[in-house]
Amino acid sequence: MNTQHSPTSRKIALIGFGSIAQDVWAGLEQFDPLPTDWAVVLRPTSSRRSEVPQTITTLGTLDELLAWKPTLVIEAASQGAACEHVPALLEHGIDVLMTSVGALADSATYMAMVDAARKGQSRLIIPAGAVASLDYLGALGNIASVSVEYESRKPVAAWREELRALGIDPDTLNEEVELFAGSANEAALRYPKNLNVAATLALAGVGMAQTRVRVVVDPRAAGNQHRVKVQSALGTLETTLVNNPSPGNPKTSWIVSQSVIHAVRRQFATVLIGG
Repeated sequence: MNTQHSPTSRKIALIGFGSIAQDVWAGLEQFDPLPTDWAVVLRPTSSRRSEVPQTITTLGTLDELLAWKPTLVIEAASQGAACEHVPALLEHGIDVLMTSVGALADSATYMAMVDAARKGQSRLIIPAGAVASLDYLGALGNIASVSVEYESRKPVAAWREELRALGIDPDTLNEEVELFAGSANEAALRYPKNLNVAATLALAGVGMAQTRVRVVVDPRAAGNQHRVKVQSALGTLETTLVNNPSPGNPKTSWIVSQSVIHAVRRQFATVLIGG
């Protein structure tokens, strides 16, 4: 079921209750006038359960979520949670806004979700997240020979675990390190917590295999930097964003939760601006 425009109320369920989900809930509750019933899906053993306000219904299984009959579900947990819950929700006619976009770098997962959405006549919604330029990429759909390059440049705090796995001490690193150079699908699957942007750009543009990605750890980086260069017969686009990390998770840009809030508002809006 596609979301109805201008409803008088809505039921939104969150899968996960980490920093993104908490920011989304707080932002919509505080600043959005549309009355909302909220639910959160967490495993019975999750330590996050103690953080859920009493005004939010806590659910433990997919069956409980389906029985609750949400208007919209926001996946804000992990690629594993997305693969576990999203196809069934779509097939049952429930629109899903998905933040773990890197899961779609696997072609079988992507097609399973597309097929489920077609069966359920629902929609899989991908927010812009931490990057700009998606409207521009979408407008190049009929243009041949489009080149898309993306560079992720983040401070050491975003990559401490990965650096240690490579035998590099993050506390003494004083020069930049290239962690990865290759295609978007390789990048998103290899680093599922850090490179949802690569997958989002690829889905909006020339595809996973053709989108080139470079990942750099930079001790001098002021924030989470996203550099995009697009070249085609229509011209050249170059953008650089420097996003502040989320206070609750340095791997994620703070703007991501605000982008999800914007995407939710678009779902229920009468006037839509941009693509």
